[in-house]
Amino acid sequence: MKMFHRFWFCLCFWRLVGVFGETFVKIGHSVTLNSGLSEMMDNDLIRWKFEYGLIAEINVTADRFSVYDDVPDGRFRDRLKLDNQTGSLTITNFTFEHAGDYSVYNNTVSKRFWLSVYDEISVKEGDSVTLNSDLTEIDYDRIRWRFEDSLIALIYKWDDSVTVFDDVLDGRFRDRLKLNNQTGSLTITDIRTEHAGRYELMIYRMSRMRKTFFLNAVNEEISVKKGDSVTLNSDVTEIMNGVSIEWRFGAEITLLAEISRWTNGFSVYDDVLDERFRDRLKLNNQTGSLTITNIRTEHAGRYYLHIVPTHLNLNQSLKAFSVSVSGEKRS
Repeated sequence: MKMFHRFWFCLCFWRLVGVFGETFVKIGHSVTLNSGLSEMMDNDLIRWKFEYGLIAEINVTADRFSVYDDVPDGRFRDRLKLDNQTGSLTITNFTFEHAGDYSVYNNTVSKRFWLSVYDEISVKEGDSVTLNSDLTEIDYDRIRWRFEDSLIALIYKWDDSVTVFDDVLDGRFRDRLKLNNQTGSLTITDIRTEHAGRYELMIYRMSRMRKTFFLNAVNEEISVKKGDSVTLNSDVTEIMNGVSIEWRFGAEITLLAEISRWTNGFSVYDDVLDERFRDRLKLNNQTGSLTITNIRTEHAGRYYLHIVPTHLNLNQSLKAFSVSVSGEKRS
């Protein structure tokens, strides 16, 4: 009998520029980009841009609120909403084509945001999964696939060469990789838990586009009574030197706690998400496990653990916990 695992794919896009305010959005969900204003002034002129194109504008003096959802190429049609008090912008029904660089400008302030998108897919052990490049045809010079820090597939457009390196990492991918020479998408057959980790697609031409998939082979469901505490176990007995641990939460994959491999520091960020976690997070500095105390219904949701070693011969670990909260605290 095949065992059932849930795999988490996080599809993220970056451009190689300085970016502030990176936000993860689940596909199909909405996201609000805050203008930073509590209230607009009489002479404010606010402009929102995606990449280099204007997508929304507010002229307070003229009492004019405009969205340009037909540019570029209509991808924002019926998806943009402006807040008439703060000037913040909401994008609804978010998809892969909306990932990228957003900016807002007014008379005194400018802000930039980078939006990344992710999705969830369920796969049975032994089945196949395709990591899509989202290209209909390769028009680029080079396409490169990596697993963790190891090169596993490569396409050179100029000489039409297609190569898979399935003997890397002790041969765990042997006879399991199929590379589509038209789209650059990568298929992994006969999936096992050892294939969990970070997959990265790099597309090179005049510039570079990076697309990252995080494959998570564990999904643990935990039910907690309201007012109780819950510990999300890292399954690490002791954190080795040079290991980085991150705990994230929810649809936007908000960072809650981390152990930095660079500074060996331990940090919790309990002021995020309207401070719902204030004074409730405890990070075990020996194991990296995370405890949430005095739990409430607003703490229910998906928690993600990402363990990243610096040593190339060690695997990254990705785990997901689904926490539900019900009833009252046990007496």
